[in-house]
Amino acid sequence: MSILQDRTEPGKMRAALFALVVHAAFFAFLYFGVSWREEQPQGIKVDIWSSLPEHSSVAKESPPPKAPEPPPPPKPKEITPEAKPAPSKAEIELKDKKKPAPEKAPEKPVVPEKKVPDKKSAEPKRDDAAAKAAEAAQAEQARQQAAQAAAMGKVIDEHKAKIIAKIRRNIVMPPDVPDNIKAEYDVTLLPGGTVLNARLARSSGNAAYDTAVERAILKSQPLPLPPDPALFSRFRELHLIFSPKD
Repeated sequence: MSILQDRTEPGKMRAALFALVVHAAFFAFLYFGVSWREEQPQGIKVDIWSSLPEHSSVAKESPPPKAPEPPPPPKPKEITPEAKPAPSKAEIELKDKKKPAPEKAPEKPVVPEKKVPDKKSAEPKRDDAAAKAAEAAQAEQARQQAAQAAAMGKVIDEHKAKIIAKIRRNIVMPPDVPDNIKAEYDVTLLPGGTVLNARLARSSGNAAYDTAVERAILKSQPLPLPPDPALFSRFRELHLIFSPKD
């Protein structure tokens, strides 16, 4: 029995190894064959359009075919009148003779034009007299105005002379004053002859004489003014000149 077991065991071992190798090769073939054929799925790209493109692949509905238009009616032939021959000179003369002569309009009677008298010549000579009278009145008015101005100027000069004379009487002459000096003052008066202001406009060069004149101006108020208040505007601002020799 031991000899038979020794003979049969090596065959079984070989068969078992062969079967194991075949099964391993079969499983390897299945595994690698299936994994080689598997393909990874690819991503799908989708384009999103806000509006359909101009040249879309989508078939648009074609409009219904238009009915054929009827042919236009034939235009009527224009009938041109036959040209008449021009009339001859003899026919024209006959027509002119047959025409009645135009009636003359009755002549209007000539009416002699009435001469309209010239207004300038018809007017009396009163205009010249009126113009002369107006000129005479204007001349008289000018003479009166000149006389009034002269009288007013005379009154103004008289009262200015009275004012200067009154001031000179009140000047207390300081000693050793030369005769050729002059003191000029601008005097502002109020209605009634009151002195508002006495300002030395130009000094005489002698302070004592200038002071004496200023004191005399203030001492002489109220200064004599004309009674007519309308003349006060001529005396409101006075420019007075004083000299020892006067």
